[in-house]
Amino acid sequence: MNIAIITGATSGMGRRMAVELNDQIPNIQEFWLFGRRMDRLRELERMLSKPCRLFQEDLLDDNFLDNYEKTLSRENPDIVFLVNAAGFGKIGAIRSLSLKDQLGMVDLNIRALTGICKLSLTYMAAHSRIINFASAAAFLAQPSFAVYAATKSYVLSFSRSLNDELHGSGCYVTAVCPGPVKTEFFDIAETTGKIPIYKYLFMADPGEVCRKALVDSITKSDMSVYGAGMKVFMLFAKLMPTKLIFLMMRCLNHFSDQKNRNDL
Repeated sequence: MNIAIITGATSGMGRRMAVELNDQIPNIQEFWLFGRRMDRLRELERMLSKPCRLFQEDLLDDNFLDNYEKTLSRENPDIVFLVNAAGFGKIGAIRSLSLKDQLGMVDLNIRALTGICKLSLTYMAAHSRIINFASAAAFLAQPSFAVYAATKSYVLSFSRSLNDELHGSGCYVTAVCPGPVKTEFFDIAETTGKIPIYKYLFMADPGEVCRKALVDSITKSDMSVYGAGMKVFMLFAKLMPTKLIFLMMRCLNHFSDQKNRNDL
């Protein structure tokens, strides 16, 4: 049976990718949806026209990867799409963020994604795709968002390397690197700090980001970057000295802090 596996399916980009795949890819016969909230998974299931299997799982659980491996071995599926959309970020300095939050970002954004990719490879169909959600934060180290940006740099590097390793297999890997997107992500991120106000200028619609990600995946691109602003940012991060960028970011953050205080 041709299946699509989606992590982080309860909200945000995972939820939106499920809708796009359901509407655009006719050869998917069943969705495997992973998330922590069964009510949200059932809500998504009602939005899709294909059969769904719902997995109420916390990817940070120590037993998750073992359970995932056993499920794959038992069901022996043909995976046509694997979407790794589970992840989270917290805003704040390394010295102020809790150790639990920092290691949680590493474990979910890196460890779980790596494990799922590794375990799924044996079951990827002859013509299949892996979509890993990174971030435009992967292009540049980001003080006060340091751990999150570092984990997404890993996702980008890992995905592009895996894509090359799979050359000739018929399976292709795309790292999706959006800028700020209008999802619940920032509701969690801002529990420990405020997003700089200038990032709202680049806030994108999740449907548009996911549609481009799917097109880029189908056309075998190893990276998907939505919007002219983020493409300019990617080039900017490559060409400008890091210390100069950090200075500019401090100035922008100072302006943002002043604006937030004036609005109170």
